[in-house]
Amino acid sequence: FASYYGDHMVLQKEPAGAVVWGYGEPGTAVTVALSGDGGLIVMKKMVQAKGPSGMWTTVLDPMDQGGPYMLTAAQGSENVTLQDIYFGDVWLCSGQSNMAMTVLQIANASQELATAARYPYIRVFTAAPARSDVELEDLERIDLPWSIPTAENLGHGNFTYFSAVCWLLGRYLYEALQYPIGLVEAAWGGTPIEAWSSQRALRACGLPEDMGSFRTGLVFCTPLSPALSSSISPHWHLSGPQTPSVLWNAMIHPLLNMTLRGVAWYQGEANAFLHTDLYNCTFPALIADWRQAFHAGSAGQTEPLLPFGFVQLSTYRRQSPDDSFAHLRWHQTADLGVVPNVKMPGTFMAVAMDLCDECSPYGRCVLGGGVEGTATKLSDANPTSLLFLGSIHPRDKQNVAHRLHLGARAVAYGEKDLVFQGPYPTRAVLEVTRGLLNLTYSQELVCRQRDMQAFEVRRGKSFPWGWKRKAHHDGGFSPTQVCCSSQPSPCRWLPAPMVAVESRTVTLALAGCGTLVLALRYAWAEWPCEYESCALYNTQGLPAPPFL
Repeated sequence: FASYYGDHMVLQKEPAGAVVWGYGEPGTAVTVALSGDGGLIVMKKMVQAKGPSGMWTTVLDPMDQGGPYMLTAAQGSENVTLQDIYFGDVWLCSGQSNMAMTVLQIANASQELATAARYPYIRVFTAAPARSDVELEDLERIDLPWSIPTAENLGHGNFTYFSAVCWLLGRYLYEALQYPIGLVEAAWGGTPIEAWSSQRALRACGLPEDMGSFRTGLVFCTPLSPALSSSISPHWHLSGPQTPSVLWNAMIHPLLNMTLRGVAWYQGEANAFLHTDLYNCTFPALIADWRQAFHAGSAGQTEPLLPFGFVQLSTYRRQSPDDSFAHLRWHQTADLGVVPNVKMPGTFMAVAMDLCDECSPYGRCVLGGGVEGTATKLSDANPTSLLFLGSIHPRDKQNVAHRLHLGARAVAYGEKDLVFQGPYPTRAVLEVTRGLLNLTYSQELVCRQRDMQAFEVRRGKSFPWGWKRKAHHDGGFSPTQVCCSSQPSPCRWLPAPMVAVESRTVTLALAGCGTLVLALRYAWAEWPCEYESCALYNTQGLPAPPFL
């Protein structure tokens, strides 16, 4: 069998058929048999081992959820049998260090680890970090073979295995679905999206295939605590590979034959300082490319519109004037603010900008530089002249995974009437004589913080004015193009204080800009609010996402 088939694994249940493959003697027949716990053969497939490598592939008949089963591949007198196999839903979890951050490192870690044994029907697997200049057929190494969860394998070390976001997502899905869940982790800290993208996806965004490494010009700082530094596993890299396609080649391409139910993605910190303005192309392009590749690689068993969930960037440095994180959050939605949308169908998003963690010891950096995935340019006059407290690795992954699983239930599983995202503006009305702007939202509002800085308006040169803005048909919302008619250039952002919050409306004062504005934005900062205290939420406790 190929490297990622083993005892205790979960294979994708119906309506899809699970793809099974491996290697044999070229030109000879391989018999693949699935048998129940008592040895009764449920199905049998015959397939030829082809090509110089002797690769064979078969698609099992769609199976109902459950188990255990045994899977045998036999060739002549030789055979290999895998045991304790279940059918359920298989999710791939990928990205950089906030995905690689393990259960050992999160809030309430000891409690989370202690409950692992209660979930024997969730199975976990971790591919080892690897890079390659060419597309690989199979994984080079495995950090954690298919396993029943234990405190030891969920909390193996810092940034090794098992992914906390992936585990908690799987756990919440299991509690909702009540059938086996298989979780496959393939993540590496400090890596930009370009490293996870195929050359096809890069070309779709006009990026050359021979860009080389992006490492030049970036400075990465280490954790403050010497004790933490000494305890870091050699698998945790403060700066992972930056070269385009090397992680796609080594860690994703080998998995394409696997039948999947969905993907969870937590990445973007690296791109907050690298090709940020291309992320509104590179991210949708990666999603579309992975979907096409997994569909083709699984002989059509993985659905063409593979559900794809992601975490919108959390926070890094308190009071940082840099708005790279804000831009990246916006680009994660293809500049439409909410998902799914016309550019990103079949996707769902967990907003995390309100889950800051100033005291997290993981990757904490204070002297104006960066850490895993953030950077200070060497050309900066004095990159250590400013002091910003914060951490790029918040420890509250429970809320992240909870919000992500709501999206999975709504988008991937079609659960009706489930609220899975926060409120978003659908209409804006300008009261010229009173200098007020009334925003209508899509949901009932809860105001947790009357933040005078949450909303900002921008003033600029005069344009023909009028406030006409409706929701896009795809769910996005664009700010109006009305401006301060008499203000000099250049444009600048001014606070628009919240003067009233009612059931579904927010009223903003435009005193600083008169009555005409060029643009409006919300929560546009690297660290927009304190923990769970952004301005607006819905009645289910989900935060309103940022917008521009």
